[in-house]
Amino acid sequence: MLETLLPILIVAALGLAVVGAWRRVRLWRQGRPSAVPLFKGLAALPRRYLVDLHHVVGRDKMISNTHVATAGGFVAAAILMILVHGLGLGSSEGPGGVLGWLLLAASACMFVGSLFVARRRRNPPARLSKGPWMRLPKSLAAFSLGVFLITLPTVGIMPTDFGHWILALVLAALVVWGLGEMVVGMTWGGPMKHAFAGALHLAFHRRPERFSTKAGGAGRSSGLKALDLEKEAAPLGVETPADFTWNQLLGFDACVQCGRCEAVCPAFAAGQPLNPKKLIQDMVVGFAGGSDAAYAGSPHPSQGLGGKPIGEHHGSPHGPIVGHGGKALVDADTLWSCTTCRACVEECPMMIEHVDAIVDMRRFLTLERGETPNKAPEVLDNLIATDNPGGFAPGSRMNWAADLNLPLMADLQQVDVLLWLGDGAFDMRNQRTLRALVKVLRAAEVDFAVLGNEERDSGDVARRLGDEATFQSLAKRNIATLAKYRFQQLVTCDPHSFHVLSNEYGAFYPQGQAGHYRVCHHSTYIAELYDAGRLAFAPWKGGSVTYHDPCYLGRYNGEYEAPRRVLEALGIELSEMQRSGFRSRCCGGGGGAPITDIPGERRIPDMRMDDVKETGAALVAVGCPQCTAMLEGVVDTSAEVRDIAELVADALVARPAAEAPSLSRQPQLEEVS
Repeated sequence: MLETLLPILIVAALGLAVVGAWRRVRLWRQGRPSAVPLFKGLAALPRRYLVDLHHVVGRDKMISNTHVATAGGFVAAAILMILVHGLGLGSSEGPGGVLGWLLLAASACMFVGSLFVARRRRNPPARLSKGPWMRLPKSLAAFSLGVFLITLPTVGIMPTDFGHWILALVLAALVVWGLGEMVVGMTWGGPMKHAFAGALHLAFHRRPERFSTKAGGAGRSSGLKALDLEKEAAPLGVETPADFTWNQLLGFDACVQCGRCEAVCPAFAAGQPLNPKKLIQDMVVGFAGGSDAAYAGSPHPSQGLGGKPIGEHHGSPHGPIVGHGGKALVDADTLWSCTTCRACVEECPMMIEHVDAIVDMRRFLTLERGETPNKAPEVLDNLIATDNPGGFAPGSRMNWAADLNLPLMADLQQVDVLLWLGDGAFDMRNQRTLRALVKVLRAAEVDFAVLGNEERDSGDVARRLGDEATFQSLAKRNIATLAKYRFQQLVTCDPHSFHVLSNEYGAFYPQGQAGHYRVCHHSTYIAELYDAGRLAFAPWKGGSVTYHDPCYLGRYNGEYEAPRRVLEALGIELSEMQRSGFRSRCCGGGGGAPITDIPGERRIPDMRMDDVKETGAALVAVGCPQCTAMLEGVVDTSAEVRDIAELVADALVARPAAEAPSLSRQPQLEEVS
């Protein structure tokens, strides 16, 4: 009986899966066009899955091994099941017998994996979604056990009729259950949907630069995509789910609801109305239509504090995501709570781009509706009127350095290093950092100059607040200014300026005229100066020190080592925080968050200083003016906050004359991307 029934079940399941895939693809294709290399993407899929995805999954060894057993076992078992039971290639003699034994091994491997999944789901962490996901271990076990048992006769271990028709029917029911969840459910919805959508998402990712290659690709892409403001028909941001590109919608559908993003999100931890996992599921609700009533994970925090509860958010492909009232899909405060720290993106095993989606939706609110909260309208008006967010007179940018006699690019025309001041030039606290950096550069006899009053805001804040027009205006004017002069490196103590200058300005250079200079964070440049023998330090005699990784230096640009090398050169032995490196907790200063100022249960910088307190450090070293401002604003702390440049400036001693290096050695030029 099973010999007749199994091929029918397999063909039916595959047929239903194909129909479900067609329906799902139609949902994704509601989004805007996005050109992707079809065959190149599919060819890259195995490496992107086995190398890049498992690089993230592998951070939790137990989950990684479980995933290898269940996913690997399932893929092998599904293919072999089609061959053995669908096409009848499983005779006990010859090659078919080998296939039968391989199918037994694959299904056994999958069954072992299902036991670990069941163990994980017995007392799941809060970040894991419940609901349909709680049946997943049973479905995995049903599929693997059913396939294993029905395969035994093909290798001659059991009779083909299993001794009784009732037992055969029970096994058939197990197989139907397994096929329904694992094959049909993969395209029709359910826990296994992430496998189908996830594979295509990896193949057609909107940021293919994120993935490694056989040639050793960098695997990093964090600059925001530019809006085409010249085309009148081009949408200014995202109003409806259908305004996302089709492969963004595909990416949302790939979410496995593991909650890793939720666990690291600073806004969620602070009780602000943002859960990145819930936001991605909201987008799925939007393009599929309906409400979030079926969502079985943690809500946005405000939904437990007077906000709309789960089930009252509704969406449709062409309906507004953020409404003016009524049954909106997402509340505006959810979008404005994001600090754009990319912790969610860094932790996502499916490599979903949460920050891109949030900024896309902010762009619509800012450019089309003019709806930005709290001080954001004032800051954007200041950037338009005065080229700086504080509204200071543009001619006062150099007032802090009246006694330093800083050389100007307009006078010299050509230098080795252009020092980019950033808008910390208007902030008294950051002026101390800038003065320290100038002292360091002069001690190393660096040939440098500044733009002075020709420098404008880099546009980072405007872009993160969704004002793409103001950002592009600032970027193009800064590019025109930079193009007038010759220099080999641009150095800044602001990771936000460093990021946009090195990763986002490239799209606005005239074609074929990219910036032929290297953009460098001051910690990286100081480390290079020390390595070249151009700086000497007195031994550190202070207390214990910890280091806070700025998001825009670390997660955005992968620079974790240079600041630590500098601190090590000073003789400092770091007491690392539990959340450091790529898992560093955000200070709360990015993405315009201090400007939009969405209330929560706690302040993000307070939580970060609690991390500092756990180390027992007397001093926290930083490398970002935003981090300095946010962490120094914490009242209940005894730890001092100092920029790396200040620590270096205090430790400077004269170099012996014999160690003075030749100043003719210059780093190789790089193009701004």
